[in-house]
Amino acid sequence: MNQLHQAAPTAGGVHPAKRWLEKLGPGLITGAADDDPSGIATYSQAGAQFGLNMLWTMFFTYPLMVGIQVVSARIGRVTGKGLAGNIRAHFPPYLLYLVVSLLLIANTINIAADVSAMGDALALLVGGPQRLYAAAFGLVSLLLQIFIPYRKYVGILKWLTLTLLAYVGIVFAVSISWPQVAGALLMPKLSWNAATITTIVAVFGTTISPYLFFWQASQEVEEMDANPQRRPLLAAPEQARASFRRIKIDTYVGMGFSNLVAFFIILTTAVTLHVHGTANIDTSAQAAAALRPIAGEFAFLLFAAGIIGTGLLAIPVLAGSAAYAMAGAFNWTKGLEHKPLVAKRFYAIIAISTLAGVLLGFTPIDPIRALYWSAVINGVTSVPIMAVMMLMAARHDIMGRFVITRRLKWLGWVATLTMALAVVAMFASAG
Repeated sequence: MNQLHQAAPTAGGVHPAKRWLEKLGPGLITGAADDDPSGIATYSQAGAQFGLNMLWTMFFTYPLMVGIQVVSARIGRVTGKGLAGNIRAHFPPYLLYLVVSLLLIANTINIAADVSAMGDALALLVGGPQRLYAAAFGLVSLLLQIFIPYRKYVGILKWLTLTLLAYVGIVFAVSISWPQVAGALLMPKLSWNAATITTIVAVFGTTISPYLFFWQASQEVEEMDANPQRRPLLAAPEQARASFRRIKIDTYVGMGFSNLVAFFIILTTAVTLHVHGTANIDTSAQAAAALRPIAGEFAFLLFAAGIIGTGLLAIPVLAGSAAYAMAGAFNWTKGLEHKPLVAKRFYAIIAISTLAGVLLGFTPIDPIRALYWSAVINGVTSVPIMAVMMLMAARHDIMGRFVITRRLKWLGWVATLTMALAVVAMFASAG
């Protein structure tokens, strides 16, 4: 054990493991935030209703998710501006304001659903007032974003990604037939009806969401601004090779982590809830409660605790991506590295979206119904945003010599087309 701790550091005095961990940041946090409580509810519903037959979606969406997130990260790193700032500079104002408004509405509703789920989870664990817990989680998250410097806060978010391992750990508490899992992955048995299409669209919409694009691009800019040695690649092309390699590793690992966790959530609910006839799951907390009598206390505790951890990770990403989008749209001072008094309007958007989300939990509005409309808005909004991103990433007047490669262009447009078809299918099945 001592030999392990005394392993030789790198020539620069930094241990290889620490050096590798430092490569992970925007992509890891973005991917982990994708498995927020509302996402957990969607994956739980997929597993409970369709059993193992929805596991394939995680393998299908992974390369698409990687492609579009790498594009967003590259735009931020190359130009030194987030997505909203680039749209503002190169596209009509009406498109910018429409996209940013829809993003703000969808993110606020998503925050409401997430804090509500976190309150439910804590009430399940210790008892007590669900709404008070939900409000406390929202306020704690807001205060952390405002008063903790960016570098320290990123460290907190990185550690919070470990809470997602709870959903990997659950598989050791339940009985699983791995040959059956492999069979369902290769040959899923699905009836292509409205319920199936709606669930697939929900999974796609949960996995590939607009707020993730805005967040990762903005975090690339934030990381660059926090390091005096880094500059936009248009001004410092010599930094491109190392930056693109880091973005690739960060995004592949982050999105892989996200989809792996989602895979295990679907798997867990498939071999427990689906097998025992529990097909309708509306919230992540409901999934946790349903697991208790079937999979035991340990699985229940892991699932419920994971909801709280992922919520604490996701709320800053939801509120932050909305703030970055608004600040970029109106050219405000922005960034978590700034003091609140320096970036007043940026932090005001974070506060408004978080507090509005908390307040929604005290209204008669059904958070699950609101979450459905949030998913609809996200799905509809994602298509034009992805199309605009792909156009930006291929333009020499925006990206200079760093326009995206043919392979990345292909992946990004396939992801865009997939989301467009999903939206069309969603409206067709609703009709």
